[in-house]
Amino acid sequence: MSENVLAMQQPLSQIAEVQAQIQSFDAIQIAPNPITTPQTQAVDFTSVITETLNSVDQQGRDASAKMTAVDTGKSDDLVGAMVASQKASLAFSAMVQVRNKLLTAYDDVMKMPV
Repeated sequence: MSENVLAMQQPLSQIAEVQAQIQSFDAIQIAPNPITTPQTQAVDFTSVITETLNSVDQQGRDASAKMTAVDTGKSDDLVGAMVASQKASLAFSAMVQVRNKLLTAYDDVMKMPV
């Protein structure tokens, strides 16, 4: 009987250790629910689009400047230039996909019968 009790103590102590570790973790912060949380600041669609376009444009300019610096010999950071170029390309592709989705949604709304 005492062997069974000893055999049970080890898993129970391991469970207690895991529970203590879990309780020591910080809570994960998630975004508040926009439906239940009142908006303190209105989001302007035009400003969001403008900021995104400016960000994508700036990434392209930075990548171009880095590539020019590598081409002219002012910099030997070829890896940084290529990474910046790929980031700019990815940002531009994502922007084009969002534009395509917005245009498709606009067309769908315009085709709806009134």
